[in-house]
Amino acid sequence: MKKILILLAVGVIFLTLNACGAENDNTSTEMADESIVIEGTNYTFDQESYTIPAGVPVTIQFKNQEGVHGIKISELDVDIKKDGRQTITVEEPGEYLIYCNLPCGTGHDDMVASLIVK
Repeated sequence: MKKILILLAVGVIFLTLNACGAENDNTSTEMADESIVIEGTNYTFDQESYTIPAGVPVTIQFKNQEGVHGIKISELDVDIKKDGRQTITVEEPGEYLIYCNLPCGTGHDDMVASLIVK
């Protein structure tokens, strides 16, 4: 009789722990970072602007498609040279200047875009 009670108690504990674990897995999925990809070619980015939500962690990934470039967003302390990524959380909505941070040739000064935070 004692063995049956012990097995039942272990079963209840096991089911309770599994239920709690499943709840935590859902929460971590909901809190996953958002991300954007910015691609650079010689003297342009693939878009004129990129939009992200305010107050949410966002991973910015930069990819060189042609030439050697990087990105900088001074107001947000973003500084990615060549291919790379950086995660930021921007609390203040607004528009922020993205520019190439590696001297890349004659069109370097034209290599700009906007990060719009809503």
